[in-house]
Amino acid sequence: MRQLKLNKAFTLMESGPVVLVTTHDGQKDNIMTISWTMVMDFTPLFAITTGEWNHSFAALRKNRECVIAIPTVDMLDKVVGIGTCSGADTDKFAKFKLTPVPGKFVTSPLIKECLANMECKVIDIVKKHNIVVLQAVAAYIDTARKEKRTVHAVGDGTFIVDGRKLDRRKMMASKLPYGV
Repeated sequence: MRQLKLNKAFTLMESGPVVLVTTHDGQKDNIMTISWTMVMDFTPLFAITTGEWNHSFAALRKNRECVIAIPTVDMLDKVVGIGTCSGADTDKFAKFKLTPVPGKFVTSPLIKECLANMECKVIDIVKKHNIVVLQAVAAYIDTARKEKRTVHAVGDGTFIVDGRKLDRRKMMASKLPYGV
């Protein structure tokens, strides 16, 4: 095996789906791209890593809610574009031609063009590590959408696209929660 520089070790594990997180600050909607995500349990608990460097963080901290929207590979250029500009001076919904859809439980909008959306409440912010713990209160999926492949950031400007789905449900049945 070839030794990898330690400062690149994160690229071996940072392959969770890239998501778009929407917020509403009381005046306007915003979107941020997040590649550091974690499913915390079979319950609808998730974590994202973000902080003061993201314009949306102030709204997330103040209003304690957001929407996690899951884009697909056909949206990759928009996803990267959203992540490389600031909501402080850009209306990202307009610039990237995305459609905000009102949520039922949060003021942050869903993104119509995304494969899935989850309305979330912030239940904890672990300040030391910039981890925001979220509980989903509603989830939606666009079953009519043809493109369903998500993208995963490697962390170095490259991405991995989902491939073939392998089914081991019978083999794992004893470990899966009822109804999954």
